[in-house]
Amino acid sequence: MSENIKKIKLTLIKSIIGTKQSHRATVRGLGLRGVNSTAELEDTPSVRGMINKIHYLVKVEV
Repeated sequence: MSENIKKIKLTLIKSIIGTKQSHRATVRGLGLRGVNSTAELEDTPSVRGMINKIHYLVKVEV
């Protein structure tokens, strides 16, 4: 069953300095630390919603 789960690769491309506190928490919740850090996550509706919230900070690769 785990073979059918799609993955999304996220890269933080902008600094979180000067952003809203909730956006900073979302970045940390996705597993991103500093600029140019990457995380590979499952493609779920909750992850998509988090990405949509901070779309201006990250680069998304499917």
